[in-house]
Amino acid sequence: MATETESHGDEAAHGGADAAHGGAEAVGMPQLDFATFPNQIFWLVVTLVVIYLILSRVALPRIAAVLAERQGAITNDIAAAEDLKLKAEEAEAAYNQALADARAEAQKIIAEAKAEMQAELDAATAKADAEIAAKAAESEKAIAEIRAGAMQSVEEVAKATAAEIVAAMGGKSDAKAIDAAIAAQLKG
Repeated sequence: MATETESHGDEAAHGGADAAHGGAEAVGMPQLDFATFPNQIFWLVVTLVVIYLILSRVALPRIAAVLAERQGAITNDIAAAEDLKLKAEEAEAAYNQALADARAEAQKIIAEAKAEMQAELDAATAKADAEIAAKAAESEKAIAEIRAGAMQSVEEVAKATAAEIVAAMGGKSDAKAIDAAIAAQLKG
């Protein structure tokens, strides 16, 4: 009996293997088996819905938040750059105005210094002219005195010489006549 049971078991084992082997050959790849298409389509739809829900509820809001944050940062940076540009332009305008004011102030100081120096020069020139005029007047006075003294000396020498010449020639010298003759000669 054991042999019969073994032989039936062997047949069943071989038959089962043959049936499994034969069935596998007939079925092929499960993805391409038309009998499993509805099941595969169901799980495909379920998987796509789950992926869509995960992306729309979790991933896409995070991505949108990051993009919005970046856009906000870019907008803020552009606004800050515009503010800085305006401040730089204002600073440049203030610098140019300060430079123009400084140049105008320098020109004013130069003009004042020139006017002051010219006034001092005019005062010094006037003082020098006054001193020169005073010295010239003193000199002219001294020259006039020297001339007057020289003329008087010439007149005295002429009178003495005329008296000596008259006496040397044997005449008698008349002081009034000699004075009149010398006065006439000196006048021209």
